[in-house]
Amino acid sequence: MIKHYRLWLVIFLSVLLTACATVSPPSNTENLCTIFHEYPNWHVATVNTQRRWGVPVTVQMAIMNQESSFQSDARPPRQVLLGFIPWSRPTSAYGYCQAINHTWRLYQNATGRYDANRCEFADASDFVGWYGARAKKRAGIHLDDAYGLYLAYHEGITNYMNKTYLRKPWLLRVAKRVQNRAKLYQKQMENCW
Repeated sequence: MIKHYRLWLVIFLSVLLTACATVSPPSNTENLCTIFHEYPNWHVATVNTQRRWGVPVTVQMAIMNQESSFQSDARPPRQVLLGFIPWSRPTSAYGYCQAINHTWRLYQNATGRYDANRCEFADASDFVGWYGARAKKRAGIHLDDAYGLYLAYHEGITNYMNKTYLRKPWLLRVAKRVQNRAKLYQKQMENCW
Protein backbone atom coordinates (compact mmCIF):
# COMPACT_ATOMS: atom_id res chain seq x y z
CA MET A 1 0.00 0.00 0.00
CA ILE A 2 2.83 2.42 0.87
CA LYS A 3 4.44 1.80 -2.55
CA HIS A 4 1.26 3.08 -4.25
CA TYR A 5 1.36 6.29 -2.22
CA ARG A 6 5.00 6.80 -3.10
CA LEU A 7 4.26 6.29 -6.77
CA TRP A 8 1.41 8.81 -6.67
CA LEU A 9 3.60 11.25 -4.76
CA VAL A 10 6.35 10.95 -7.38
CA ILE A 11 3.83 11.47 -10.20
CA PHE A 12 2.27 14.45 -8.43
CA LEU A 13 5.63 16.09 -7.78
CA SER A 14 6.75 15.47 -11.36
CA VAL A 15 3.65 17.17 -12.72
CA LEU A 16 4.00 20.01 -10.24
CA LEU A 17 7.65 20.64 -11.12
CA THR A 18 7.07 20.58 -14.89
CA ALA A 19 3.94 22.74 -14.80
CA CYS A 20 4.20 26.43 -15.53
CA ALA A 21 3.92 28.96 -12.81
CA THR A 22 1.14 31.29 -13.87
CA VAL A 23 2.42 34.85 -14.06
CA SER A 24 -0.11 37.64 -14.30
CA PRO A 25 0.08 39.67 -17.50
CA PRO A 26 1.51 43.19 -17.10
CA SER A 27 -0.93 45.84 -15.91
CA ASN A 28 -0.49 47.82 -19.14
CA THR A 29 0.48 45.73 -22.15
CA GLU A 30 0.60 48.82 -24.39
CA ASN A 31 3.48 50.46 -22.49
CA LEU A 32 6.85 48.77 -22.77
CA CYS A 33 8.36 50.82 -19.93
CA THR A 34 5.57 49.75 -17.58
CA ILE A 35 6.03 46.12 -18.64
CA PHE A 36 9.76 46.17 -17.99
CA HIS A 37 9.36 48.00 -14.68
CA GLU A 38 6.90 45.30 -13.57
CA TYR A 39 9.00 42.45 -14.93
CA PRO A 40 12.66 43.52 -15.15
CA ASN A 41 13.69 39.93 -15.89
CA TRP A 42 11.67 40.19 -19.14
CA HIS A 43 13.89 43.06 -20.21
CA VAL A 44 16.98 40.98 -19.47
CA ALA A 45 15.54 38.00 -21.40
CA THR A 46 14.63 40.03 -24.50
CA VAL A 47 18.01 41.78 -24.54
CA ASN A 48 19.73 38.38 -24.32
CA THR A 49 17.57 37.13 -27.19
CA GLN A 50 18.42 40.20 -29.28
CA ARG A 51 22.12 39.59 -28.68
CA ARG A 52 21.82 35.91 -29.56
CA TRP A 53 19.49 36.04 -32.58
CA GLY A 54 19.35 39.70 -33.68
CA VAL A 55 15.58 40.19 -33.34
CA PRO A 56 14.98 43.57 -31.64
CA VAL A 57 13.44 43.62 -28.17
CA THR A 58 10.48 45.65 -29.47
CA VAL A 59 9.69 43.16 -32.24
CA GLN A 60 9.81 40.22 -29.82
CA MET A 61 7.49 41.99 -27.41
CA ALA A 62 5.04 43.05 -30.13
CA ILE A 63 4.80 39.47 -31.40
CA MET A 64 4.28 37.99 -27.93
CA ASN A 65 1.72 40.66 -27.08
CA GLN A 66 -0.24 39.73 -30.20
CA GLU A 67 0.10 36.00 -29.68
CA SER A 68 -0.73 35.69 -25.99
CA SER A 69 -1.35 39.14 -24.48
CA PHE A 70 1.53 38.09 -22.22
CA GLN A 71 -0.44 35.25 -20.64
CA SER A 72 2.01 32.52 -19.68
CA ASP A 73 -0.49 29.68 -20.12
CA ALA A 74 -2.39 31.01 -23.15
CA ARG A 75 -4.03 28.48 -25.46
CA PRO A 76 -6.50 28.86 -28.30
CA PRO A 77 -10.10 28.52 -27.15
CA ARG A 78 -11.68 25.10 -27.37
CA GLN A 79 -14.01 24.38 -30.25
CA VAL A 80 -17.53 23.35 -29.35
CA LEU A 81 -19.50 20.39 -30.61
CA LEU A 82 -23.24 20.78 -31.19
CA GLY A 83 -22.95 24.36 -30.02
CA PHE A 84 -22.29 23.62 -26.34
CA ILE A 85 -19.99 20.61 -25.74
CA PRO A 86 -16.35 21.65 -25.16
CA TRP A 87 -14.21 19.89 -27.75
CA SER A 88 -10.62 19.97 -28.91
CA ARG A 89 -8.48 23.04 -29.51
CA PRO A 90 -7.80 24.03 -33.14
CA THR A 91 -4.01 23.88 -32.61
CA SER A 92 -1.44 22.89 -30.01
CA ALA A 93 -0.28 26.53 -29.66
CA TYR A 94 0.71 27.30 -26.09
CA GLY A 95 2.41 29.83 -23.86
CA TYR A 96 3.71 33.34 -24.35
CA CYS A 97 4.85 32.62 -27.89
CA GLN A 98 1.94 30.38 -28.92
CA ALA A 99 4.35 27.92 -30.53
CA ILE A 100 2.77 24.70 -31.76
CA ASN A 101 4.18 21.37 -30.55
CA HIS A 102 5.99 20.49 -33.80
CA THR A 103 7.74 23.86 -34.15
CA TRP A 104 8.64 23.90 -30.45
CA ARG A 105 10.32 20.50 -30.82
CA LEU A 106 12.24 21.81 -33.87
CA TYR A 107 13.45 24.71 -31.72
CA GLN A 108 14.47 22.42 -28.87
CA ASN A 109 16.35 20.10 -31.22
CA ALA A 110 18.04 22.95 -33.11
CA THR A 111 19.18 24.75 -29.95
CA GLY A 112 19.71 21.78 -27.63
CA ARG A 113 17.40 23.46 -25.11
CA TYR A 114 15.33 20.37 -24.34
CA ASP A 115 14.21 21.76 -20.99
CA ALA A 116 12.85 24.98 -22.55
CA ASN A 117 9.23 25.66 -21.72
CA ARG A 118 6.75 27.79 -23.70
CA CYS A 119 5.25 29.29 -20.54
CA GLU A 120 8.63 30.52 -19.28
CA PHE A 121 9.11 34.04 -20.61
CA ALA A 122 12.86 33.77 -21.30
CA ASP A 123 12.36 30.54 -23.27
CA ALA A 124 9.47 32.03 -25.26
CA SER A 125 11.56 35.11 -26.04
CA ASP A 126 14.44 32.92 -27.22
CA PHE A 127 12.02 30.97 -29.41
CA VAL A 128 10.75 34.16 -31.08
CA GLY A 129 14.35 35.19 -31.73
CA TRP A 130 15.29 31.79 -33.11
CA TYR A 131 12.24 31.78 -35.38
CA GLY A 132 13.02 35.29 -36.61
CA ALA A 133 16.61 34.29 -37.40
CA ARG A 134 15.29 31.31 -39.39
CA ALA A 135 12.88 33.60 -41.27
CA LYS A 136 15.77 35.90 -42.17
CA LYS A 137 17.93 33.03 -43.36
CA ARG A 138 15.22 31.23 -45.35
CA ALA A 139 13.00 34.08 -46.57
CA GLY A 140 15.27 37.13 -46.36
CA ILE A 141 13.06 39.02 -43.91
CA HIS A 142 14.90 41.80 -42.08
CA LEU A 143 14.98 41.23 -38.33
CA ASP A 144 13.51 44.65 -37.60
CA ASP A 145 10.59 44.07 -40.01
CA ALA A 146 7.86 43.29 -37.49
CA TYR A 147 5.24 43.10 -40.24
CA GLY A 148 7.08 40.49 -42.32
CA LEU A 149 8.33 38.53 -39.33
CA TYR A 150 4.82 38.30 -37.90
CA LEU A 151 3.40 37.04 -41.20
CA ALA A 152 6.12 34.36 -41.35
CA TYR A 153 5.58 33.58 -37.66
CA HIS A 154 1.86 33.10 -38.12
CA GLU A 155 1.89 31.33 -41.48
CA GLY A 156 5.13 29.40 -41.22
CA ILE A 157 8.16 30.36 -43.28
CA THR A 158 7.35 28.16 -46.28
CA ASN A 159 3.78 29.48 -46.45
CA TYR A 160 5.11 33.01 -46.08
CA MET A 161 7.38 32.44 -49.09
CA ASN A 162 4.34 31.09 -50.97
CA LYS A 163 2.46 34.29 -49.95
CA THR A 164 -0.51 32.50 -48.39
CA TYR A 165 -1.11 35.60 -46.29
CA LEU A 166 -2.35 37.45 -49.39
CA ARG A 167 -5.57 35.40 -49.18
CA LYS A 168 -6.09 36.53 -45.57
CA PRO A 169 -6.92 40.25 -45.36
CA TRP A 170 -7.60 39.88 -41.62
CA LEU A 171 -4.04 38.59 -41.09
CA LEU A 172 -2.57 41.55 -42.97
CA ARG A 173 -4.44 43.85 -40.58
CA VAL A 174 -3.11 41.92 -37.57
CA ALA A 175 0.46 42.09 -38.95
CA LYS A 176 0.04 45.86 -39.37
CA ARG A 177 -1.05 46.07 -35.70
CA VAL A 178 2.08 44.14 -34.68
CA GLN A 179 4.21 46.51 -36.76
CA ASN A 180 2.57 49.57 -35.22
CA ARG A 181 2.97 48.17 -31.70
CA ALA A 182 6.68 47.47 -32.33
CA LYS A 183 7.11 51.09 -33.45
CA LEU A 184 5.23 52.35 -30.39
CA TYR A 185 7.34 50.13 -28.13
CA GLN A 186 10.49 51.50 -29.79
CA LYS A 187 9.49 55.11 -29.06
CA GLN A 188 8.61 54.20 -25.48
CA MET A 189 11.82 52.25 -24.91
CA GLU A 190 13.91 55.28 -25.88
CA ASN A 191 12.50 57.08 -22.83
CA CYS A 192 12.21 54.26 -20.29
CA TRP A 193 15.31 54.91 -18.20
